[in-house]
Amino acid sequence: MALSIATWNINSVRLRMPLVEHFLKTFSPDILCLQETKCPNDLFPSKPLKALGYEHIVMHGQKGYHGVATVSRLPLTELVERRDYCGVGDARHVSVLFHHRNKSIRLHNFYVPAGGDEPDRLINPKFGHKLDFIEEMKLLHAEAEAGISSILVGDLNIAPLEHDVWSHKQLLRIVSHTPIETEGLIDVMTKGAWVDLMRRKVPAHEKLYTWWSYRSADWVAANKGRRLDHIWSSADLEPHLSNIAVIREARGWERPSDHVPVIAEFDF
Repeated sequence: MALSIATWNINSVRLRMPLVEHFLKTFSPDILCLQETKCPNDLFPSKPLKALGYEHIVMHGQKGYHGVATVSRLPLTELVERRDYCGVGDARHVSVLFHHRNKSIRLHNFYVPAGGDEPDRLINPKFGHKLDFIEEMKLLHAEAEAGISSILVGDLNIAPLEHDVWSHKQLLRIVSHTPIETEGLIDVMTKGAWVDLMRRKVPAHEKLYTWWSYRSADWVAANKGRRLDHIWSSADLEPHLSNIAVIREARGWERPSDHVPVIAEFDF
């Protein structure tokens, strides 16, 4: 039986709900994880999602900033976690537990801080916050719960590999691809025994992007992208991965997010 999980930084869920509805009608993932919802829980637009069959919704939101939400056609258990990374009260993480066939799966949904423009924590507190957030993520292990598999998705705001950016050389001092960030995120994967599922289907020597800046007048022609959105899993799920799809066309939809959805498909 197939299972599909999508992740998408929507950059304001209320503003872009028509795009979310279009995506769900077109691609029909079992679960969609949204980031940067910019919406408190009591104002989250649940009604149109439930009308499409996504009746199970778990949110961790705040007014005007950050926010994550996981919407599902599959039942979710009551074992929900909302971790306050760095203890600053930001809504940047939620995890849910669900069952699919003979597996129990913990699904983490993350929105890692962007980190501002200057890659120096001494003059840019936002960058320091990002580094501290990544440091705390190193404690998250894919096999933390006995008998439970894990999937981690979200906008991690770091493009860790050389071909995750349009120019490795030119972006080495640009936030999202600096060595301290990329090494930190790879350390999160290594210490947590996470598998980078996207790079299991698209080899590391091939370019792979999920984000294109609003600043580019013609994002298609420039194609100066970065892979900021990720899908990881515990090792036991890797053999079941059947496909990864980056929905690049979504960047050209009307009033788009600067990120596009990524879908992982599993065959159990």
